[in-house]
Amino acid sequence: MSTSDATTNSKTTETSDTPDAGSIRKGVDVIADQVKRLPNSPGVYRMFDENGEVLYVGKARNLKKRVTSYTRLQGQSNRIMRMILSTASMEFVVTQTEPEALLLEANLIKRLRPRFNVLLRDDKSFPYILISGDHEAAAIVKHRGARKRKGDYFGPFASAGAVDRTINALQKAFLIRNCSDSYYENRSRPCLQYQIKRCAGPCTGQISTEGYEALVAEAKAFLSGRSQAVKEDLARQMEQASETLDFERAAICRDRLAALSHVQAHQGINPQTVDEADVFAIYQEGGQSCVQVFFFRTGQNWGNRAYFPKADKSMDTESILESFLAQFYDDKPAPKQILLSHSVEELTLLAEALSERMGRKVDIAVPKRGEKKELVDYASRNAKEALGRRLAETSSQTKLLKGVAEAFDLETTPRRIEVYDNSHIMGTNAVGGMIVAGPEGLAKAHYRKFNIKSEDLTPGDDYGMMREVLTRRFSRLLKEHEREAKPDPLPEPDTDQASDAEETPNTDVPAWPDLVLIDGGQGQLTAARETLEELGVTDVPLVGIAKGPDRDAGREKFFITGRPSFMLPERDPVLYFVQRLRDEAHRFAIGSHRARRKKDISKNPLDEIAGIGPTRKRALLRHFGTAKAVSKAGLEDLTAVPGISEAVAKLVYNYFHEG
Repeated sequence: MSTSDATTNSKTTETSDTPDAGSIRKGVDVIADQVKRLPNSPGVYRMFDENGEVLYVGKARNLKKRVTSYTRLQGQSNRIMRMILSTASMEFVVTQTEPEALLLEANLIKRLRPRFNVLLRDDKSFPYILISGDHEAAAIVKHRGARKRKGDYFGPFASAGAVDRTINALQKAFLIRNCSDSYYENRSRPCLQYQIKRCAGPCTGQISTEGYEALVAEAKAFLSGRSQAVKEDLARQMEQASETLDFERAAICRDRLAALSHVQAHQGINPQTVDEADVFAIYQEGGQSCVQVFFFRTGQNWGNRAYFPKADKSMDTESILESFLAQFYDDKPAPKQILLSHSVEELTLLAEALSERMGRKVDIAVPKRGEKKELVDYASRNAKEALGRRLAETSSQTKLLKGVAEAFDLETTPRRIEVYDNSHIMGTNAVGGMIVAGPEGLAKAHYRKFNIKSEDLTPGDDYGMMREVLTRRFSRLLKEHEREAKPDPLPEPDTDQASDAEETPNTDVPAWPDLVLIDGGQGQLTAARETLEELGVTDVPLVGIAKGPDRDAGREKFFITGRPSFMLPERDPVLYFVQRLRDEAHRFAIGSHRARRKKDISKNPLDEIAGIGPTRKRALLRHFGTAKAVSKAGLEDLTAVPGISEAVAKLVYNYFHEG
């Protein structure tokens, strides 16, 4: 059962504690009051502070017993004690089963991001291979995001590069097309992919429909784990072709076999006894944790990814891994087998919940010997190395941010730096870009692009564009987020384990910037300062970065209001850091501009006509060849197109002949 189903099918009970005016009941008293009305049923509970912010989301086999345990402060860790004392109200959802509660808990944690829970930082979806099922000739393509398109999905892969390499090899092995449907339908002769033996050419009848479907079926079988059977069948075909002296056919089978071997060989470690599994290993050091995940499908290693969940320093590895697993599979399909480096308390419950959700058995184990143990040990080594690199990077980033504070006379070490740049060609397709950097480096989840909308701007007016971008950005910020207090200085990097009384250092990126960098000189800085002053924002430090003489990197001038322009010493690490931020903002703005320009170039005039959907558009293009030819067609010619009625033909004709 999915998490959403769990919420829908549950018997739901919502309760909350509304504080009396003038007095806010908190902590143990609030929790004890709620216990009186709780059932002895499984469910999920939420704790809120006096501002309505979610403190914690938990699940329980017996809500009454679990919540009662919070009415006793003795024996609680400092983290739990702080959570109890901060509680001002609670809400509950009663579920039918405990696995259902576990799935709902994971969903709510990912959505609400409570302060006292383990938080999975997962801002990027995994790529998959899709063999489409909505066309007579299936295509093999890379897919990321919601699975709305009909077809078979295979994955996940750890990176887009791994998908591209695999698709490239699979094209050689199975000769399946990877072109778009519109490109396929407008072919009159085979394309280059056919010439270099990466496509069977179904678009022009180079292969029969039945023959192409057989290739697609083989590809699906290979990706579904039946790779050995596919290779044995190809070997048999090659031998038969050789015996009948059909050497051309034998050579094709030989090349396909070689491509399949390449798919299985280039993936790194490929286990012999593990067909489909995800391997999780966790390592803790310096108050931080790293969870390394390896994906094995069809006996192949499809890559790995490191995660650094946010958790209190007092939490042990088993508790972090348990919470991580539930959240990880909240929006991903679980494999047949999950291998762990540490045993978690509710391993059986998690396996039951995932099995129920997937509709098949999901086995979770902590291997003690053999090849599976070797895979877990390999993942553990990678987790240790990844965390070591991260601790070193965090230490370096902290020093750089402190250097920025000193260079630009900031009161405190910045936790959020915003950098703005614009990109356009003579004012067309103008886009503003904002990138963000924080204690952990570039925070790409916080990047924003702004399509310049103002029609009053003179084409190429960079000052006007910057005013529009900053007005939109800070107007929304004022509306959605109250101004926070000045942040405390970032802590010195500490590699020692912290005690229970210590909290995890706050490396989150706040909503408000502590420093704004503008790509431009005194003019851009003045425009930015005036814009923020009009909005009533006067305490955000602004710095303009002007390119040096001859646009040489390393000779940039910095502009701050009330201070003469200055340059940072050459080879200064802070200068290099600011250059990287400026270049990243430039890259992001140019990329957004190019994407917008490409979209406008590829826009078809038929898309603008009301009543012309994909089917009629396809019929018109198939009949006339191009949108330009459609624009020159007469009413009789338009009516002659299959699927185009006289009324629709008039719509099209009138659109192109307004007179």
